[in-house]
Amino acid sequence: MSLKSTLLAAAATLAIAAPALAANPTVGGAAMFEEKNIVENAVNSPVHTTLVAAVTAADLVDTLMTPGPFTVFAPVNDAFAKLPAGTVDTLLMPENKAMLQKVLTAHVVAGDISAADIRRLAGKDGFYHMQAVSGDALSAQVKGRNIYLYDESGTFGRITTADVNQSNGVIHVVDAVLVPK
Repeated sequence: MSLKSTLLAAAATLAIAAPALAANPTVGGAAMFEEKNIVENAVNSPVHTTLVAAVTAADLVDTLMTPGPFTVFAPVNDAFAKLPAGTVDTLLMPENKAMLQKVLTAHVVAGDISAADIRRLAGKDGFYHMQAVSGDALSAQVKGRNIYLYDESGTFGRITTADVNQSNGVIHVVDAVLVPK
């Protein structure tokens, strides 16, 4: 066997024996990169254009680009579309910036909290309670394979894509907009 054949065989063996690293999930078909921050990845997600517009209007871009870490429960465009007619347009008005900031920061928790962390920390009732950056309470409930989020108003949504790792935290994609009190 030639040296080249031996090296190729050894490389093939190593490739098969090497543990596969879990890739970051895609969001809306777009690749998400662990070395990019929350904002850099969010702008590439075709299902988060409303969220990106809201974060920009609320002047939260610079905050979400800091080292954090942050856990962001990121509502998709369809979640914003479920809100009463005119709600998003009203929130995006400059005079409503403080309310928009409150709504958006109700989706952010300090720290890097994975879905496995939520499952591990859930009590006997299946709930893990958190405080959002807005000061509002969030609760995650583990039900089988699903994790649901509840806000103080009783609105709830499901994490549809978990553990999208970022350089400054993690994003969990959710199917509802959480509403602070």
